[in-house]
Amino acid sequence: MTTAFDTPARPGDLDLFLFGEGRHERLWTVLGAHPDDTGCRFAVWAPRAREVRVVGDHPGWDPDDGHRLEPCGTSGVWAGHVPGIRPGQRYKYRIHGVDGSWRDRADPMARATECPPRTASVVHAPAHTWGDAAWLAGRATDHHARPLSVYEVHLGSWRPGLSYRDLADQLVGHVTYLGFTHVEFMPVMEHPYGGSWGYHVTGYFAPTARFGDPDDLRYLIDRLHQAGIGVLLDWVPAHFPADDWALARFDGDALYEHPDPRRGTHPDWGSLIFDYGRPEVRNFLVASARYWCEEFHIDGLRVDGVASMLYLDYSRGPGQWEPNHHGGRENTEAIGFLRQLNTAVYQGSPGAVMIAEESTAWPGVSRPVEWGGLGFGLKWNMGWMHDTLTYLGRDPVHRRHHHDEVTWPSVYAFEEQFLLAISHDEVVHGKGALLAKLPGDRWQRLAGLRGLLGYMWAYPGKKLLFMGFELGAENEWSEHLGLDWAAAEDPGAVGVRALIRDLNLGYRDRPALWARDADPTGFQWISCHDRDSNVLSFLRWGPDGSVLACVVNFAGTPRADHRVGLPFPGRWREVLNTDSRLYGGSDVGCWGSLLAAPTPCDGQPASALVQLGPHAAVWLTPQRDVV
Repeated sequence: MTTAFDTPARPGDLDLFLFGEGRHERLWTVLGAHPDDTGCRFAVWAPRAREVRVVGDHPGWDPDDGHRLEPCGTSGVWAGHVPGIRPGQRYKYRIHGVDGSWRDRADPMARATECPPRTASVVHAPAHTWGDAAWLAGRATDHHARPLSVYEVHLGSWRPGLSYRDLADQLVGHVTYLGFTHVEFMPVMEHPYGGSWGYHVTGYFAPTARFGDPDDLRYLIDRLHQAGIGVLLDWVPAHFPADDWALARFDGDALYEHPDPRRGTHPDWGSLIFDYGRPEVRNFLVASARYWCEEFHIDGLRVDGVASMLYLDYSRGPGQWEPNHHGGRENTEAIGFLRQLNTAVYQGSPGAVMIAEESTAWPGVSRPVEWGGLGFGLKWNMGWMHDTLTYLGRDPVHRRHHHDEVTWPSVYAFEEQFLLAISHDEVVHGKGALLAKLPGDRWQRLAGLRGLLGYMWAYPGKKLLFMGFELGAENEWSEHLGLDWAAAEDPGAVGVRALIRDLNLGYRDRPALWARDADPTGFQWISCHDRDSNVLSFLRWGPDGSVLACVVNFAGTPRADHRVGLPFPGRWREVLNTDSRLYGGSDVGCWGSLLAAPTPCDGQPASALVQLGPHAAVWLTPQRDVV
């Protein structure tokens, strides 16, 4: 594929043809602003515009100034070369729309922007020299056969006031200590309203200028990679804001959005929905995904709002939506787009992972496209999160009546390739902090949090935890206030951080906890029916024959001499106990090791008496299983 311009002013015919077909996956090399030795080439898609000009710092923002772009045949692309423009200068497109109005528009393909609330695009020429070749070369191509534990971050409130380069010093050290394999950034694409947390995107190819320029973000990612930490990005193709200087009615009429308001407007978010049936729009979005993976070395994208894309009647009542051509509620055009998207990213960036935030029972979200699925690598397990947090929010004395809430997720645990996520969504909009959801005094709540984490890290599925849980915060997260770092020195918070570190390190070292996450043979209940004791126990099996037993006491009182079935007689050792004094617990436990007698129990050939602290999760491995 060529990406060269036929002349200093015009994209090549092959580029234009592929764009019209929706198949130019590196579209950023053709459209947008491209500085050269004498000025800058500009190209923008505005098929119904009557005239397009470039205005900006050079030659000036005067309404009568601007360099006129020329149409490129019937492609809908306008292009031209403007002499004298240099990187760092601001610009917009002045478009005479099909409706007869003139509007100044930010460049949809801009690679840099002004800092909001200013809205101009900025000419940018990347200059960062990458140092993460070893990371990229060693990045596994099968993310299912590797550990994946993710620290979710909102950059603006992790430590308010830090730049991308500041974060490279402070965030890298923090995540390294906690032992997470990856970070996930809530959207870093440019967005006008900070309170949207980045989920109302106007710059699909531009990092937000709030924390620095694009090379500063590259530096942060590079530093994370060099520290052995992968980077995932939230990415939002489900909708975009209706700001009149951005994508909305770009050339005087619906262009990026679907023209039918029943399909082109989002009733929940007051935003616009992309026209997934239009090849150029699909191309724009697929190229955006490829851009972040290629140009910023991203290790995967978490795609936001997939459920809202899949259903034509999402949040709509009778008469507010139109069935598809088969008479159904499925958005067939969005389904086709998602399949194209995932195929393009996996082909273009081996080792990257595509993750769906999908909250319904849509079948085959993480099934390969060639098998009829949507093609995602992982799906957030929203059911596990909801049921588990609902159960743990109940007073322990009442949990025996709701035991199915914590056991039911095992029924569907292998229907998809899941990621267990306790994300920012669970600690905002009046839901309170995670710690505040749990009953009891602060000691009981901290014990409950530690038990939840020990249970979560042993349960099948990759892991994601929102920033701040390691601080033992009692307050709901606010993007305006940032994390409560003053609480970090509280002894209970110190214990939670130490536990998260040991969970991550123990998880990484034991293939039984991650190598068969999507394989039902890697999980086996020991006992899931002991509702009166509020105790669960299960086994995780590794492909190498290794095994780990997890026993969880969800009661608020200790369980002494609780008999647990085990697959082997002999010595077993306690490799983790969330009730340890190391983490702020009461130190009820096995004191290092225990002896499993050849006494059958729970369908297992051997059993042992285990001491369980209140709200405690205990991990056991056979003494011979030294991993």
